[in-house]
Amino acid sequence: MRINKYISGTGYCSRREADRIVEAGRVTVDGAPAVTGTMVSLGQCVRIDGNEVHLIEEHSVYALNKPIGYISSLSDRQGKGIGCFIPQRLRLYPVGRLDKDSEGLMLLTDDGELMNSLLKASEGHEKEYIVKVDRPVTSDFLTGMENGVPITNKATGRKVITARCMVKYIAENTFSITLIQGLNRQIRRMCGYFGYKVIRLQRIRINNITLGNLKIGSIRKLTDMEISGLKQNRP
Repeated sequence: MRINKYISGTGYCSRREADRIVEAGRVTVDGAPAVTGTMVSLGQCVRIDGNEVHLIEEHSVYALNKPIGYISSLSDRQGKGIGCFIPQRLRLYPVGRLDKDSEGLMLLTDDGELMNSLLKASEGHEKEYIVKVDRPVTSDFLTGMENGVPITNKATGRKVITARCMVKYIAENTFSITLIQGLNRQIRRMCGYFGYKVIRLQRIRINNITLGNLKIGSIRKLTDMEISGLKQNRP
């Protein structure tokens, strides 16, 4: 198999990130530097930064209720990381991001292939949020959010119109929104376009996985049925 698929199968990271670390010269196969597209056979020794990595036969997926004030990285070099909520015996990595000022559902896994699928924008994975803003929402605001908002894609620097989404009124200052995109701070920037400031943002669902009554700062292992639905991209 290709080196990026092998690395993702070890649970170290997604295929996309695997390509980056290969290009950075951090990977060797039987002692020789790997390059993009290097093929790996079972029994060969693959090392990342000098540490040998192995394919995982049985993967796990967990749900975390991330508190406000924590970054989505395991490391705390940029602030308080979510690694403190993961038992040391579990080698799990976050799937996607939830910004420091937001809270709610995150997925953690050692399955690089699943991670790769969930991170693909083309897969259309649904993510649902509850949003509280600083003033009453109007029907024009909700319709505008639903139809798409012009914002800058920070990854490319280009202006884009956000994809159509589902928006529902909940209370005077609160609404729910279901996205199939994952642009940087997307909901906050969409609200800002209409002059609204987000007071609280909580993710409550990713595809078929819901936050439910999971306590803040706690994790739980997903069932086989939940994982099956997640892989089928089923809400």
